[in-house]
Amino acid sequence: MMNGAEAVLTSLKNEGVEVVFGYPGGAVLTLYDAVYKMKFPHVLTRHEQGAVHAADGYARATGKVGVVFATSGPGATNLVTGISTAYTDSVPLVCITGQVANPYIGKDSFQEADVCGITTPITKHNYLVKNVNDLPRVLKEAFYIARTGRPGPVVVDVAKDVFDTKFDYVYPEAVHLRGYSGENIGDEKKIAAVVEAIRAAKKPLIFAGGGVIISNTSEALVDIVRRLGVPSTATLLGLGAIPADETGFLSFAGMHGSYGANMAIQECDLLLCIGMRFSDRVTGKVSEFAPKAKIVHFEIDRAEVNKNVKADLSVLGDLSWSLPILRDKLAAADDDFAAQFAPWLEHTQELAQKHPFGYKEEGDAIKPGALISKISELSSHDAIGVTDVGQHQMWAAQFFKVYKPRHFLTSGGQGTMGYGLPAALGAKVGCPDSPVILFTGDGSIMMNCQEFATIADNDIDVKVVVIRNEILGMVGQWQRLFYNHHYSQSELKGKTDLVKLAEAMGVKGYRLTKKEELETRLPAIMAEKGAALIDVVIPEEEDVLPMVPGGKRLDQMVLGNL
Repeated sequence: MMNGAEAVLTSLKNEGVEVVFGYPGGAVLTLYDAVYKMKFPHVLTRHEQGAVHAADGYARATGKVGVVFATSGPGATNLVTGISTAYTDSVPLVCITGQVANPYIGKDSFQEADVCGITTPITKHNYLVKNVNDLPRVLKEAFYIARTGRPGPVVVDVAKDVFDTKFDYVYPEAVHLRGYSGENIGDEKKIAAVVEAIRAAKKPLIFAGGGVIISNTSEALVDIVRRLGVPSTATLLGLGAIPADETGFLSFAGMHGSYGANMAIQECDLLLCIGMRFSDRVTGKVSEFAPKAKIVHFEIDRAEVNKNVKADLSVLGDLSWSLPILRDKLAAADDDFAAQFAPWLEHTQELAQKHPFGYKEEGDAIKPGALISKISELSSHDAIGVTDVGQHQMWAAQFFKVYKPRHFLTSGGQGTMGYGLPAALGAKVGCPDSPVILFTGDGSIMMNCQEFATIADNDIDVKVVVIRNEILGMVGQWQRLFYNHHYSQSELKGKTDLVKLAEAMGVKGYRLTKKEELETRLPAIMAEKGAALIDVVIPEEEDVLPMVPGGKRLDQMVLGNL
């Protein structure tokens, strides 16, 4: 016999959960008492949003399901932004929330909220558990749903009295869900058709999305790239699927992507899109996206096929099924693909060299490109880069070299400011042997700055690089370009001292103001053990370039000084 709270933790152990991120409250006190008694590994964040973003960062960095606890009402609703972030980017989470006791449900009781109703649009599935006997089955299903197919968050809302009730615990060995198997195997004939399309092409381009990383198929994709000898690019969430130094890799594509990648998309005659959803930030003007190309879409989610961009050929199924088959078929072919595509590969490399990512030096000022390039140079290939959202996010994508999958974590679909600091601590908890570097801005860092206390109190070694221009950078850039320099409520010229803020919570703080300090001070700071905030002052009116303005084609980039 055990109570519901003990059953939750026992179920987590059965699912291989190594740590939980969370914040206690009245409705989950019995659950936290079980955490105390069972010594279950738990990281106490300083806000529920911090907990869910930390679980997200943990999940992205490790490939495991992230788990978060929160209490009822405001505790649960504080998870909503993080749940939505994970849902859009296909991150597996199980969020276990407390609910008021059964007799009080539906009576506007203290700290009651309809958590299932609130989270239905932003979860793969959710549950309200009112009977303790349902708890083992629900948790088994929750983990299965979260990690299989296209991953995503699942919410398990548990009535307070369920945690207290004792019962005979038996954990199910299997999951039986009507209409959902979790298996995604498609039609192999479609893959044979892809091989024929490659044979017929003269200018093929491989476009890797976040699905490659989620499905752990980067190795297979790199084998395909090398077998074909073709250029490749990636979405923002696909960075790391193909190593930054791979021959023909053109960096990421889209609104702030590279000139070489965007031009190659517009010129190619075959676009092999692998595990991506054709976000508007990637396509530019949809009707004129890849106008010369036959588009092939490898995708696990049927709803994504032909949703934004019409595919000429789609291969529906898990990439862990389809990509190894494609690799094997190409390996068995007698074709000399490298010779066939060599002129195209050479042309795309010339495009990349024509307008590489760059920046214009200005006196003693620190330019973000120079800063991030130096940090990338100082970092091992095992370093995990994490970002918040804004200009710094794009600069990080441009200048921080990513060599491995799960080594670049960012909020893509939602663009969630405040994601970075808790996600970075979650990544470090999951990958303690990898250096973790957060690139953030003076706007984003304030949104969850309380997690400096979590980092300090748990001795979590994260280097936090704040790129400070005293303005909401991307908002300011748009206001400069499209709103006649009207900086309406975007300037951050306040009195906050970020170094003192970090130090007040137990994290060492440094400030860099001159470019010479990138050589004289930065290497030693990055080499130190322990968490640190590095406040780096950059010019205010520094734009992220290239840029594809809204409604324009990918080849209508604003290049500026590039």
